[in-house]
Amino acid sequence: MNIITTTPLRPTATDNPFESELTPYIGAFIDQLKQGRYANGTIRKYIVGIGHFARWASQSQLNLTTLDESVVIQFLDGHLPYCDCPAPTCRSYHDLRAACGHFLRILRTSGVIARPVIPASPVGNELASFDGYMRDAQGLAAKTRSGRIGIVQRFLLARFGDRQITISALQPADVRQFIADQLEQCGTISNAHALASALKAYFRYRTVCGDQVHALMGAIARPAHWDLASLPRSLSPDEIDRLLASFTAGLPSPRRGYAMVRCALDLGLRVGEVAKLKIADIDWQNGTVTLRRTKSRREDILPLPTATGQAVADYLQFERPSTTNPAVFVRCLAPHDVPIGVDAVRRVVRDAYRRIGLKHTRAHALRHTLACQLLNHGSSLKEVADVLRHRSLNTTLIYAKLDNRRLLAVALPWPGGVS
Repeated sequence: MNIITTTPLRPTATDNPFESELTPYIGAFIDQLKQGRYANGTIRKYIVGIGHFARWASQSQLNLTTLDESVVIQFLDGHLPYCDCPAPTCRSYHDLRAACGHFLRILRTSGVIARPVIPASPVGNELASFDGYMRDAQGLAAKTRSGRIGIVQRFLLARFGDRQITISALQPADVRQFIADQLEQCGTISNAHALASALKAYFRYRTVCGDQVHALMGAIARPAHWDLASLPRSLSPDEIDRLLASFTAGLPSPRRGYAMVRCALDLGLRVGEVAKLKIADIDWQNGTVTLRRTKSRREDILPLPTATGQAVADYLQFERPSTTNPAVFVRCLAPHDVPIGVDAVRRVVRDAYRRIGLKHTRAHALRHTLACQLLNHGSSLKEVADVLRHRSLNTTLIYAKLDNRRLLAVALPWPGGVS
């Protein structure tokens, strides 16, 4: 029998993982960190951390094949607060968690331990089918699907738990009670809309499956909402200037943040489109940007304004780390050669708002700002819709209330005023 599968981890007294059962995998562990261009000091800390983990695992009589995330949690939460292991050792929670996470990936890649298995359950299987329907039949974005899945999961678990799902057993009272319970926890209008939309979407899916759910859908009352009732939140010219000027040299990556904001302000890009932008998408010769992974799943070509192109070029030339990744915006901290995510774009914009004292929290306000600027310079709603790449002109109608120039032309005289 393979000794790795039966013998507990046995680090030496000096806690050196190179002389333990972890030995065959330390090389791959170091190679992975070097490929991510982690600093040498960080690599050394992680190696010492794995030695610390190995000593504890040996004392706990754990076999190599039993290691997983739950064991790491036991180590961090159960052992670390009371650790009196002799030096040299690592007691940093953050460093130990990161080191163990990397090492578990190495063990899984090597086939030593199994990959995490999501236990099958009636609710899990139902949600997977519903998600596939939204993705393949409706073409919904991952974020939209995730939001609906979370709500439907809570509903099904509240009604069925781990039992088999029987749609015919659902009653309108079940739906109303679930919505009431959810709104008691968070009674906002937006949450009420989300609950109604998710449940209606799920019951429409069950209709496709052949279930009779009209009574259930009738139990879902949407909150009062009037189309175009709100005003889009946008930035004033002074706020735009202060926002752009806030990316000073003292920030960790000011050129990258400045280029991101310019892409949103000048091109109207969504945060996901900024994060997914590739170097090959920019045609410097013709001054265009091709968006290949848009919300509407279309390919759009936009003109590249000079200021935006200069901001991106400055970042690429003077600040972007050396990397083989084709994305325009990449991580500046290890692991390198990895593009940024959507949350990173939101965080950059949110921090910029905070620096200039704005209460805005959504990066989408930059997209609204572009629409308002276009209207103020005489563009029509159709032209705004084209720039923002709206599928329907109805989506753009919200900006009609901000078109002061045209609103003045149709304004009636004030009663009793001079005509």
